[in-house]
This record gives sequence, C-alpha cells and structure tokens, in this order.
Amino acid sequence: MAYTGPMRVLVTGGAGFIGSAIVDALVSNGHGVVVLDNLDPAAHGGQPGYLNPGARYIWRDIRDGEAWREALVGVDAVCHQAAKVGLGVNFADVEEYVAANDAGMAAGLRAMHGAGFAGRIVLASSMVVYGEGGYACAEHGPVRPGPRRVEDLDAGRFEPPCPRCGAQLASTLVGEDAPVDPRNVYAATKLHQEHLCFAYSRESGAPVIALRYHNVYGPRMPRDTPYAGVASIFRSALEGGQAPNVFEDGGQRRDFVHVRDVASANIAALMAPSTVSGAFNVASGVPHTIGEMANALADGFGAAAPRPQVVGGYRLGDVRHIVASPEKAAAELGFRASVSFEAGMTEFAHAELRNAVAT
Repeated sequence: MAYTGPMRVLVTGGAGFIGSAIVDALVSNGHGVVVLDNLDPAAHGGQPGYLNPGARYIWRDIRDGEAWREALVGVDAVCHQAAKVGLGVNFADVEEYVAANDAGMAAGLRAMHGAGFAGRIVLASSMVVYGEGGYACAEHGPVRPGPRRVEDLDAGRFEPPCPRCGAQLASTLVGEDAPVDPRNVYAATKLHQEHLCFAYSRESGAPVIALRYHNVYGPRMPRDTPYAGVASIFRSALEGGQAPNVFEDGGQRRDFVHVRDVASANIAALMAPSTVSGAFNVASGVPHTIGEMANALADGFGAAAPRPQVVGGYRLGDVRHIVASPEKAAAELGFRASVSFEAGMTEFAHAELRNAVAT
C-alpha cells in the first residue's frame, strides 16, 4: 500500500542541489525530514543559507555507519541523494568516486540491515548507466554502437556509426529496459548503487525505486567546479562575462529536466504503493541539443550576453546522444515534468547558485 499520511524521511545529501529541493517539497507537504550531509568542500563553500529550518540536520559523512544508524531512527523511508557527481577531472578521481558512492551506499545498507529497515528506498541514479542512448539504423533497425573511438573524435567525427554497416544513425528515446553500459567511473558507481539497493530489497523486502535522472538544472546548482553539470558550467561562464565553450559541434542531444520536477518525481516515488519498484527515467521527454541549451541560457541573460562558441574538442567519457522516454514514470508513478525548457532556462539564467566552493 502507499503512504497516505505524513512520513518521516531520511534525505542524504539534503543540503545539496537536488537534495535541498526534495527537503523543501517534503516539509511543505507536512512530512518530517532528517538530513545526513557532510557539506563536501568539493561542492559547498560552507553551510548554505537556503537550508530549510523544518528539517533536522546531521553533519556527518555517508561512509560513517554510526551516522547512518543515528539518522535512521524513526524514519519511514530513505531518499538517497548523496553522491560524488559528474565526470570529474580524470581517471585519477576513481578512488574518491568509489569511496563516496559505492562505500557510502554500502554503509547505509549495512546500517539499514542492522536496524531491520524495510521501508521505501528511493535512490538517485542517473541516465549515465545506459552509456550511449538509443539509436536506429535505416537498414538494420535498433542497434547498439560501441564506444566512440579517439581517432574519430580527433577528426571531428562525433556521431557513432552503425556497428553493422557504418551508416549514420538516428537518435531514439531510451526506455528503462534498455541494456546498461556505463562508460565512465561515475556511471559505474551509479549502476553499482542500483545493484546494491536491489540486492538489499530482495533480502529485506524493502521496496526500491531508482530514479535515473537526466540533465538536471535549476537554482542552487554549484558554480565553478569541474563536478558541476554542463548547465551550471555555462551559467558560470555567462555570469563572468565569458562565452560558454560548447564541445564537439553542439549537436549532442540531452533531456534537460528542472530540479523542481526532479523533487516532484522523488515525492511521487516516496508515496508510491509498495508494489511499485524498479528503475524509472526522470526526464522532460522533450530533447534539446547542448548548443540549444547554451543559446537559451545566453538569451536569458539578455542581448548584451556573449554568445556561445562551438570550440570542438570532447571529453572521452561523454556520450553523443542520450534522451529518454518518460512514459513509465507517468504510468506507474503519476509523474510528468511540468517546467518547460524555455521557462526553466530563462529562470536559471538569474537563479541563485550554490556558494562558491571552498579553497
């Protein structure tokens, strides 16, 4: 059965970009909230000024099992948002990602096991678990292209070819039943978190929903950090009077979903019947290119803003296109995004960003 009254929810990472939006939504709907967050200096320049006074805050690390045990007392559900996000700087970040994401998840599940916790678990997962998005060849139908080759990228050949005939492919929507193929360290850790949670579910009976976020943007994104999303990086450039640098040819297709919609998806997942479980895309269902996003942000800044510059280049861990079907979330969670791309980007051009990262 679904929850029908007030819950007490543990939100890990509840001081962060997405986590704080979820906390606000829970408090405004009359739920009790406990936040577990370590204010990681890679994302925070100190304690944010936007923290909701209606929540209880525990300033500890998710790798600390004792912190989890304290935070779990009396909660009905866990909403796990805490993670090291983004592609990072290079592969040297691998130990930090695994420690924060895999070990942090393991510490939490171990604490839940010890407490006999069988309530709802909602996990912040990511579109990156899919690797490349969906593709179709005119001759061979749906296909799975392999990883893009450095020699192709260096030559400016950014579109993955059909693995059977080499022809150009059409980008298609990814459903939750698509094969997973994580292609960077962050992606691998997010998929492992899913696997760990579903393993715990099978043993404990705790229902688990993994929300595979697409490109989330909106107020409170961290600025000036290599771990931020592309929308935040472009916004920071414009704020500094600089033109956003758009990699490749700007034609990479993504689904940009506003943080308020992501918070709504989490509320829907927390309130879902216990029979609902599995992975769900959290997306707007309306794809846009990276170039379109950069120009929409520049438009939001006004006519005097520098225009985005397509500079070529690439990040090896990036994929070309990844856009999603939102239909499963609509059918089973009752969630559909409501903030339009145009309205959201105009708002984001002037929205509050996270405090500068501590040095």
